[in-house]
Amino acid sequence: MATTAAPPAAAAAAGEVIGAAGDTRTFAIATLAMALAFAVAPHVGVYPVFLMKALCFALFACAFNLLIGFGGLLSFGHAMFLGVAGYASAYSAKNWGFPPELAILFATAVAALLGLVSGALAIRRQGIYFAMITLALAQMVYFFCLQAPAITGGEDGIQSVPRGRLFGVLDLSSTLALYYVVLVIFLTAFVLIYRIIYSPFGNVLKAIRENEPRAISLGYDAERYKLLAFVLSATLSGLAGATKAIVFQLASLTDVHWSMSGEVVLMTLLGGMGTIFGPVVGAFVIIGLENYLSGFGQWVTVITGAIFVVCVLAFRRGVVGEIGAWWARRKGRLGGRS
Repeated sequence: MATTAAPPAAAAAAGEVIGAAGDTRTFAIATLAMALAFAVAPHVGVYPVFLMKALCFALFACAFNLLIGFGGLLSFGHAMFLGVAGYASAYSAKNWGFPPELAILFATAVAALLGLVSGALAIRRQGIYFAMITLALAQMVYFFCLQAPAITGGEDGIQSVPRGRLFGVLDLSSTLALYYVVLVIFLTAFVLIYRIIYSPFGNVLKAIRENEPRAISLGYDAERYKLLAFVLSATLSGLAGATKAIVFQLASLTDVHWSMSGEVVLMTLLGGMGTIFGPVVGAFVIIGLENYLSGFGQWVTVITGAIFVVCVLAFRRGVVGEIGAWWARRKGRLGGRS
């Protein structure tokens, strides 16, 4: 068993206001507004490559949030799913001639299999021991990628990955066409995550997060539910990594390095752990800082860290979590007056 400290019940409840706690209409309106904003963004001066990178990391953060925010499982090794899927996608597209849709599906399946194996090992432990096992497994994967240049290209990675034609029709060499494909992938996975969270499976998962002994006493197999959550999170992380490899035509050690696991934790906490839209906000903030502060060189890490500390002190529930808490208080006051 592998539970870690989950967000306080009050914070989770507040965050779910923005996440539409079972309110499908609210979620649909918010998602539609987000989709429209992303759809017009390239036409109002926002660089499509930046948007694609942010969307890939937003999907990665949402997948991680499914595990930590709603399952209470803190993984320090989620970069292995992002990175391995990137290598699988790049290798199959370049060496086997897979079209982009098959390369992405193949890489996602590889991430799911890796998630099943690593999850079966890690779920047996609890708390910090679970986190350390995931970190150790990720480091094993990292050193394999480093020492297997015939497969991964070693320190050079796999470069010049062909984008190809989607379903043999849509030429992905067009940046704008590729952007909208990435947007569709992100939105599809985002809606899928929402459906998972508010499905009967998701409700049991949240019950295990809040009180695992009671869930077990009710007859639920907690380890099986947590393993399935781990595999789903790994699969969706793999989808993000596979898509990113096609976008940048590159798979490198950066995506499988331990620092990437830390970065996705940062994105999730900054946006709001246990909320639906929080990881998206966190991913765009972090990627935006890295992009627009790149002129500061190595200092960008220090600046990002300082901003994170300020946000944690000022927004303990994350940006979206604080907005949700404010909205809940406002509705409470208005309800009291009526």
